[in-house]
Amino acid sequence: MIRTTMKVDGMMCGMCEAHVCEAIRKAVPSAKKVSASRKQQEASFLTEEAVDLAAVKAAVDATGYRCLDIGSAPYEKKGLFGRR
Repeated sequence: MIRTTMKVDGMMCGMCEAHVCEAIRKAVPSAKKVSASRKQQEASFLTEEAVDLAAVKAAVDATGYRCLDIGSAPYEKKGLFGRR
């Protein structure tokens, strides 16, 4: 699994978070656990394979929000209480 995290500027409310999540889901249909936080100014999602970061950035920017930074890193699911 790969976790992609992006810094997003301009989110002010819950609907803003929903718009960013929707843009990510449209750009990456295979995305799982898509989430956005206006407090942290961040959005993230999981995928099985690497995604085109430029396409995801463009999709978020097209909604009127601004993607300041985007990156991917390997993600390992942890079990109950952090055990594997």
